[in-house]
Amino acid sequence: MNKEEIMQIIPHRNSMLLIDEATKTGEKTCTGKKTIVGDEWFLDGHFPGHPVVPGVILCEIMAQASAVIVSGVSQDCLPFFTGIEKAKFRRQVQPGDTLEIECELIDIKRNFYFVKGKGSVNGKLCVSAEFSFALVEKTQG
Repeated sequence: MNKEEIMQIIPHRNSMLLIDEATKTGEKTCTGKKTIVGDEWFLDGHFPGHPVVPGVILCEIMAQASAVIVSGVSQDCLPFFTGIEKAKFRRQVQPGDTLEIECELIDIKRNFYFVKGKGSVNGKLCVSAEFSFALVEKTQG
């Protein structure tokens, strides 16, 4: 999926649409990519002279990529991020890097989906986490 296709399954728009592409690779797995070009809003103050992608943004990128796992479950629902656990940050992600994401669905409880994800640059692990999101019915308006 490219950005336009991703926008059909998650509510994010610029400047919060952070994933460049995502692909469902199996019933419970997906991959995604985000290239950090250097002009992203979150780099302005993190850190001047040594830009580093904030950990919370790395987690959001993984969560956005994982939404493709449940794409097609319901056209009447949107995925909302509900929790994060076991986040570990191992390497910095900087301008010029392409973060490659792998996510796997590990559990479903009613409308809650539990995913583990990891992000790497050039094959080196940068971030890993487990997170959850809920499918919430879209409202009119």
